Amino acid sequence: MEVNMNAEQVIMEIQQLSANGASLNKKKIKKTHPELMRSALHYFPNWDNAIERSTM
Repeated sequence: MEVNMNAEQVIMEIQQLSANGASLNKKKIKKTHPELMRSALHYFPNWDNAIERSTM
């Protein structure tokens, strides 16, 4: 599995989506931002954990 983002970029992208009012629903992100989801699951145990880390 190829990932093009590092962990910091994943967090920044999640923060940006959240700030823009985008839904962070796992199914929606998987469909609209597959690279973000792939990278997030590479660096974090699950999507919810990636979201949690982005709010720290």
